[in-house]
Amino acid sequence: DRRCACKGKQTGDRKERQNMDYNILDYGAVGDGVKKCTEAIQAAVDACSKTGGRVVVPAGKYLSGGIRLRSDVELHLENGAELISTLEKEDMIDFASEFEGEGMDGMDGGCFLFARHEKNIIISGYGKIDGRGREVFYDGDVDNGFHECPLFVKGFRPRTTYLEDVENLTVRDITFYDAAFWTLHMAGCRNVMVDGIRILNDDRGPNNDGIDPDCCKNVVIRGCIIEAGDDAIVVKATGPMHEKYGDCENIVIQGCTMHSRDSALKIGTETWGNIRNIILSDCVVWDCSRGVSIWSRDGGTISDITIHHVTGNTRRYADGVIPGQGAPRWWGKGEPVFLSSTKRRGSDRIPGKISGVVMDHIHLRSESCIFLGGEDYAPIEDIHLENMDILWIQQSPHLPGVFDEQPSERDVYAHEIPCVYARSVNGLTVSGRLRVDDSLSDVIQKKQILENCEDAEIEE
Repeated sequence: DRRCACKGKQTGDRKERQNMDYNILDYGAVGDGVKKCTEAIQAAVDACSKTGGRVVVPAGKYLSGGIRLRSDVELHLENGAELISTLEKEDMIDFASEFEGEGMDGMDGGCFLFARHEKNIIISGYGKIDGRGREVFYDGDVDNGFHECPLFVKGFRPRTTYLEDVENLTVRDITFYDAAFWTLHMAGCRNVMVDGIRILNDDRGPNNDGIDPDCCKNVVIRGCIIEAGDDAIVVKATGPMHEKYGDCENIVIQGCTMHSRDSALKIGTETWGNIRNIILSDCVVWDCSRGVSIWSRDGGTISDITIHHVTGNTRRYADGVIPGQGAPRWWGKGEPVFLSSTKRRGSDRIPGKISGVVMDHIHLRSESCIFLGGEDYAPIEDIHLENMDILWIQQSPHLPGVFDEQPSERDVYAHEIPCVYARSVNGLTVSGRLRVDDSLSDVIQKKQILENCEDAEIEE
């Protein structure tokens, strides 16, 4: 069969057959960036799934609709290869309509690369997967030409990937470019390796998260470069996924560089299930609205979190609330660390507990406080911030002066900004160097503000 370029003899032995390459050109794909190659690429994937092996995308530009990845298939983009989303709704895979269980919590919209209930899937190579977000985002000049507010959205925008219940998933080396919505959404996946990928999204693009492990177990994310408007990496437990796949646990994030006009690492906001055993280490965060943020909103507990050796900076972007124009707002005001346990606006659900968080050797330049905000009904417990080295220095045109707890009943409100703010926190230690530069010394005048806290010790 001329469609298969075998590296070993086709002896019928499964181990040898797994070395087969299936080149999409042999199935009719054309790398001109004009002709839709959906059928050709899908045919190569389907053929490859029967033997196991690689679907090879050679150098060229390949326009395609949604592709269903199968078990035992490696989708490999060679250097110079670009796989480009059509952005047409009828071409995308409507993963929400096929979801088994209760609704998708507004998670409709279709996706470009899709898998569900599969195993042993690899996405690899030094090529590029283009989500074409630039064609659905536009600048409304809502901040009077300052160009810091989120872009507006027009028309249909799919996820770049939606990978559900995949066991033994590997994503390595690939570049994801300009996502229109979430980039790498892994839902209920187990035994996952994300290694050395680049995610290069518009940093004003709303909802173009980098990596979203959602109710996943046993995940390693390492050596990645992520630039996004929304969260760079966000560990979460959405309602539908928790109902099907249980808690989110055992996630290691190491050696990444992250830029986001939201959080570099967020845990939550969706917390319908428990989230535990998360490690972030040896990372650089640059020009992020927040460094590390942990959010409890929906009932699940968040526990056993370790963050260490993080450097870079956090800064504040435009409020986005322009009188008479009502522009959207970035979340975050330049906090290096942000923990929040409070009710959503209009919800009766009591947030679960945040407890057992240890951070050490966090070296950041920032524009707002270390924020730890619990409630009487949802205290935050057992928080240890050790060997912190935070310098509060002005980096943007915006001076500190508000707390931002959206989405919540508290929302965004004016408040004095100290170095450390804690509310309803039981068991807190903060040690290290907490310094305020002259550029903010008139605004940040207190080392700490503690409200309704027990057993709190902040080193002077």
